[in-house]
Amino acid sequence: MYKTLLIVAALYTASAWADDKKPEPAPAPVPTPAPAVALAAPELNRLQTALNGEKPDSIQPAAIAGLYEVIVGGQVLYLSADGRFVVQGDILDLDSHANLTDNRRGELRDKAIDTVAEKDMVVFAPEGPVRHTVTIFTDIDCGYCRKMHSQMAAYSKEGIKIRYLMFPREGVGSESYNKAVSVWCADNRQEAMTKAKRGDNIERKTCDNPVQAQYELGQKLGVRGTPSLILENGDMIPGYVPPAQLAQLLAQDRTTKASKTVVTP
Repeated sequence: MYKTLLIVAALYTASAWADDKKPEPAPAPVPTPAPAVALAAPELNRLQTALNGEKPDSIQPAAIAGLYEVIVGGQVLYLSADGRFVVQGDILDLDSHANLTDNRRGELRDKAIDTVAEKDMVVFAPEGPVRHTVTIFTDIDCGYCRKMHSQMAAYSKEGIKIRYLMFPREGVGSESYNKAVSVWCADNRQEAMTKAKRGDNIERKTCDNPVQAQYELGQKLGVRGTPSLILENGDMIPGYVPPAQLAQLLAQDRTTKASKTVVTP
């Protein structure tokens, strides 16, 4: 009996020693996460019904997951994937301190202005080097438009080229509209513009002209008053800006959103 117990004990010890020598099992493989599933294109039926059938100019994912950026007539909207909710407002990036929506509007304005040939504008260029170019939606009878034009020599001295697009605030067929057409159809548009903005009478003329198209472009870009200045980076500044201040704004880097920085660190 004692011998049997010794054998059992020896076998148990050998078995335990063998278990101690067994290699540790390899760690279980970490499962590879499934790739993110892209959101489906947003449902557009409700939006197009609200827009009386107008189709968006472009649709792309927004910076916020679950929303889509929708461009309609030059305006930026955000649409939920199910098409039920539309957000009208600005997306602000708290890390970069950027207004992403306003940056996008600037891009759209820049592209839209580029579609208008300079020959279809009334241009006042400096005699010396052109340092900056500003495109202005203007109204013949607007008081601040007239004040701005009266300082054209000062803008030219700053090296700023002014390119006018017509925006008669009272709309197509108004007296301001007719004056804009007369300026466009004049033999010397620059001279006629200066006279009209001084309040002088100019010869009433009609011809093929871009006045209505420029007015509609302004509406598409969100122009609500005059003067409305489109800077070289696509920023829009409503209202009169004195020559020296405008030159300072234009001297800043194109990527700087001086007048529309949304968050101060």
